[in-house]
Amino acid sequence: MGQSRSYTFSFLLLGVALLLSLLLNISSGSVTIPFSSIISALSGGSLEVESWNYIIWNFRIPKALTAILVGGGLSLSGLLMQTLFRNPLAGPFVLGISSGASLGAALLLMGFALLPGMSILGFVNDISVAIAASIGSFLVLLVVMLVANRIKDTMALLIIGLMFGSITSALVSVMAYFTSAENLQRFIFWSFGSIGNLSGNQVALLGSIVGIGLVLSILSMKQLNAFLLGDNYARSLGISIKKSRLLIITATGILAGGITSFAGPIAFVGLAVPHLTRQIFDTMEHRVLIPAVFLYGAILMLLCDLIAQLPNSASVLPINAITSLVGGPMVIWLLVRKRKMLF
Repeated sequence: MGQSRSYTFSFLLLGVALLLSLLLNISSGSVTIPFSSIISALSGGSLEVESWNYIIWNFRIPKALTAILVGGGLSLSGLLMQTLFRNPLAGPFVLGISSGASLGAALLLMGFALLPGMSILGFVNDISVAIAASIGSFLVLLVVMLVANRIKDTMALLIIGLMFGSITSALVSVMAYFTSAENLQRFIFWSFGSIGNLSGNQVALLGSIVGIGLVLSILSMKQLNAFLLGDNYARSLGISIKKSRLLIITATGILAGGITSFAGPIAFVGLAVPHLTRQIFDTMEHRVLIPAVFLYGAILMLLCDLIAQLPNSASVLPINAITSLVGGPMVIWLLVRKRKMLF
């Protein structure tokens, strides 16, 4: 009972922190908007400057919601991979799904331009890049699932996933070598990651994708807890290793692939947040970890986006760099303070 109350209080604190992070994120940007006006706009009140209302609802709120979905989804997919492979260094991209998305984007931004008579200027936009990245990640996920259906050894699957990532990265490097500087620059900007370019409809679609991944993760809680003690223990509980592994891989693929398609490859969050959550909650129970990891990831991404947005400037730093610079020292400090890694 005491432990349950402790978790309830912790989740209440996380909810308050998420709300405060959301409000701070919405209040930051190139245009200074008073905090009172932010609260008034969110509560349906009128603002003294009409353009503020447009900025808040059409730019800042979609960006903040995207940060929540991206941070929470990547963190959750990292938790799934670390549990499945029982490896603290596993992240959401160990199966090559992110590399598949990068390959799809690279084919659109650089590959087609290498073909004689082909020009990409007419059909390159945020939507077409997201579609190309989605197709790339889905194809890699399909291959990984076919391999997972034939291989019993989980560690062998991890190695094969890393090889898929290396192969796709090599193909991207070859295209980058031969493409023009303009096309290469487009791809590099996409690879920086961005959460501020999505429309309301795209945010809704991303939310649906993350929601599906979250539901599949919740359905996998029993299997995830069992996998912590090994495959033999899971079998003793009557769990089908093959079906459970495919379910977890599917959830990870949907989360990591969908997020990468819309926001680009955002590193570190999926690797670090599960460790932060385990250190703070001091538990391995996935009924606690799944919601906690999602909330921590959302808060971290909101804060990283807040830092990336330079005050009173239209310039935005690459979100990839900020997530690593902010999250890395946090993990190092917690591990040194705890002097152990829960896993």
